[in-house]
Amino acid sequence: MMPALPVRGLPASGNLRSIAAMLAAVALFALMDAVLKHLAGHYPPLQVAALRGAAALPLVMVYLSWRGAWGRIWRVRWPLHALRGVLAVVMLSSFAYGVGALPLANAYTLFFVAPLLITVMAVPLLGERVRRSHWTAIAAGMLGVVVALRPTPQAFLGWPGLAVLLSAACYAASAVLGRLACRSDAPESLVWWSMVALAFGAGALAAPHWRPIDPQHLPALAALAVTGFGAQLAITEAFRHGQAAAVAPFEYTALAWGVALDALLWGVWPDAATLAGAAVVIAAGLTLLRSERLHARRELHTGTPHP
Repeated sequence: MMPALPVRGLPASGNLRSIAAMLAAVALFALMDAVLKHLAGHYPPLQVAALRGAAALPLVMVYLSWRGAWGRIWRVRWPLHALRGVLAVVMLSSFAYGVGALPLANAYTLFFVAPLLITVMAVPLLGERVRRSHWTAIAAGMLGVVVALRPTPQAFLGWPGLAVLLSAACYAASAVLGRLACRSDAPESLVWWSMVALAFGAGALAAPHWRPIDPQHLPALAALAVTGFGAQLAITEAFRHGQAAAVAPFEYTALAWGVALDALLWGVWPDAATLAGAAVVIAAGLTLLRSERLHARRELHTGTPHP
């Protein structure tokens, strides 16, 4: 999730509460991705995407009922939600394919390029201006991705790595379209229609090669639903109370979770190229956040936008 601009005047306790929520969200997303990686070893990527949506739908329905939001999810701009649905199917199925063949740490390193891509896409789609410092950070982040992908033919991560990059691009496009949709549509509608698209859209595409669900994987599906839903609630809480610039950097703790889960579950440790690429991408992302924070402060102090 791409953070909003930082807000001044929020108490430190709000930041601490939000940081705790972000850490919880990252942990839950990492556990969800570990479940996805496990299921990707037994089912086709499109089926894994469909299972992700279907497993989450009951919990989302309970949430919508609790929020009294059923009426709001129908008053939406359908073309935007349809396009986000397509992006959701491509994003999760390509991520499932990539993470099925790559360690989580490698996949996260490549996926960290998403916030940089959001900045690039915001120019034509949202009409936002990207400053010179942003372009520098974006170029550095792309360099980090090249390093993580492996620059030699013998070590190149190949199709799985490219699939994760495709997933990151779809995530970035979906996030930008989500900003557009939130100008008029209820936030709950974005979650609901994304899960519907995954459950039924990916399900229809996966139908010709659908494999029967092994009963021993039912606990994994339950874990997929609980971790994904809990992570979404936690990340919403994280950006609700604290400064985005204070909270967003903690998204990068996902790499630590990826390394730990790789070692614990699959006995895999990251190599030098992964760590070097991750360091460059994370540094670029943090530089971008710092630039946004300083820029927002200047605007608040002067009352005029800076180029």
